Amino acid sequence: MLTDEIRYKLMRVLEANPTMSQRELARELGVSLGRVNFCLRALISKGFIKAKSFGSSSNKAAYRYLLTPSGLEQKARLTLSFLKAKTREYEALRLEIEGLRREVEQKHVAATIESRIE
Repeated sequence: MLTDEIRYKLMRVLEANPTMSQRELARELGVSLGRVNFCLRALISKGFIKAKSFGSSSNKAAYRYLLTPSGLEQKARLTLSFLKAKTREYEALRLEIEGLRREVEQKHVAATIESRIE
């Protein structure tokens, strides 16, 4: 399955290093080689990535994965979406941490008062 997160991460990694092998991509993203292959094929079919083989390479299976202009636009949209989602997650975690700190402080104050009464 090609989720927005996998699509974003794959496009980000390929933009930085277009000569990574599918095996290296799988290791970098923490997904299976088959999933990387599926995702690359989907991105190629949508016109977001172009695969060019290295004609001079001794490894005839070596490819360079280049983001197309529409791929760069899609990556920008995904980056914004990913940023918004991570910001929401951060805010939710920040609020949860604040609540936990208040709870700990209240229990600590209560325990301190109890120990002084005894």
